Amino acid sequence: MPTSAVSPVSPASSTLADMMRDVRASLGRNHQKTLSSTYLWDDLGSALFEAITLLPEYGLTRAGERLVTAHSDELAALMTMPIAVAELGSGTAHNTRVLLSALCRHQPTSYYAIEVSRWALERCRAELAAIDGLTVHEVPRSYLDGLDAVVRRLPADHRLLLLFLGSTIGNFDRPAADAFLRELRALLRPGDALLLGTDLQQSEEALLPAYDDARGITAAFNLNILARVNRELDGDFDLRQFAHRVLYNPRHRRVELYLESQQQQRVRLRKAALDVELGAGETILTEYSHKFDASEVATMAERAGYRCVAQWQDTVWPFAHTLMHP
Repeated sequence: MPTSAVSPVSPASSTLADMMRDVRASLGRNHQKTLSSTYLWDDLGSALFEAITLLPEYGLTRAGERLVTAHSDELAALMTMPIAVAELGSGTAHNTRVLLSALCRHQPTSYYAIEVSRWALERCRAELAAIDGLTVHEVPRSYLDGLDAVVRRLPADHRLLLLFLGSTIGNFDRPAADAFLRELRALLRPGDALLLGTDLQQSEEALLPAYDDARGITAAFNLNILARVNRELDGDFDLRQFAHRVLYNPRHRRVELYLESQQQQRVRLRKAALDVELGAGETILTEYSHKFDASEVATMAERAGYRCVAQWQDTVWPFAHTLMHP
C-alpha cells in the first residue's frame, strides 16, 4: 500500500506533450504505478460522477446540498458586497445554485465556473439559467490558471468568494493540500473568502461502499481513466483485464482507488513511446480521498495562512463547509 510519498493527484497538464511526460513517469516506474486523478475528468468521467452523486451509498453530495440549503442566507450575510463567485471544479453546479440564488437576492452576481469538462460546463449553464440577476462565465481551465484569469478580470471594488466544495481537497495528499491552499491564497486579495468542503472521518464500513457501489458506476468511472489514456495516447489497455479495487488506509485516513491487472500483460501507449508491463494482481493507483476531523480543517487552513470565520457540519453524513479569509 503506497504512502503519502506517492501522489496520484500531481497536477496533470493540459497539453498532449505534458500528458505524455506525466504518464511516462507514472506508469514507467518499477514500484507502485499511478495515474493522476485529474485524468478521470473527461466528459464521460464527469457524467459518470454525476450518476455517482445520486447513489444511495454516496452521501457526500447530499450532505453538501443540505449545508448549502440550510446556511446560504447566513453565508451571504457574512460576505462583503459587491461580490463575485468563482468555483474550482464546478461540475454542473447543482449544489451551488442555492447559494447563488441567495447572493442574487442581495445584488446581481457574476459566477465563474472553472471546469475542464465542456460537458459539465454546458450542464452548469443550463442548471443556473433560471436564476435572476446571475451572469455565468465559463472558464475551461485548470484550477490555478482559471483562478488567476478570474482575479485579473474582476473589478477592483469587487470581492471574490471562492468555492472549493465536494471535498476535492481530500484528493491531494496532506502536504500537497497545504501547498495548494497556499497557492490559492497567493491569488486571493484582502476581503476575499474561500468556502472549503471536507469529508469528515467515519467508519470504514460506511466509507467503502461510497467508493465501490453495488451498481458498478464507480468502477466504470475508475476504468474510464484507461479509456482516456487509450484515446489520447493511442494505447491498447483492455479494460476487461482490469478490476476496480478500493482500500481504506487507516494510517493516512484515506480511501484509495486502484485498478488491478487481472493477468500478466503488456500495454503499448504509442504516442508516449511507452510499453507498460503489468503482472497479475499488480495495481495502478488512481485516486486518494483523505478524510478529516473538523478541528483539523481549521488547523490546515491556519497553516496555509487563512483565518477561519465559520464552519457548518451536516448531521446525517459527516461533512463540513468551512469559511475562511486569506
